[in-house]
Amino acid sequence: MVKSYQRYWARILDFTGTSNRPDFWWPIIINYILGGIIIGIIQAMTGHPISEIYNIGDLGISMGRNIVVFIVWIATLSVKIRRLHDTDRSGWWVLIEFVPLIGTIWFYILMLLPTKTNRWA
Repeated sequence: MVKSYQRYWARILDFTGTSNRPDFWWPIIINYILGGIIIGIIQAMTGHPISEIYNIGDLGISMGRNIVVFIVWIATLSVKIRRLHDTDRSGWWVLIEFVPLIGTIWFYILMLLPTKTNRWA
């Protein structure tokens, strides 16, 4: 679990190669848990939802949040593409998520498929 999370951050800009199922799923699960905890702490400290801006301090928090969200998004995109490579599919399959409902379900089915011998290894 820890090794998968370390590889997730170490390969943040690696859009080639492959990532196995644990290297995809553990970072996704850990990021959701950490995100929920951090948002809860920030909301408890400020006394209002993180999405509302009442003063300059809230603006700073909002900007910091947006930067962190962008960095995590890039890392997640790269691991999604590497995971698709591991199932012997092109990284362009990530675009299937834009198809409402069915696309997201199909994408997560692709993420559950086992590793195949592939051209990206």
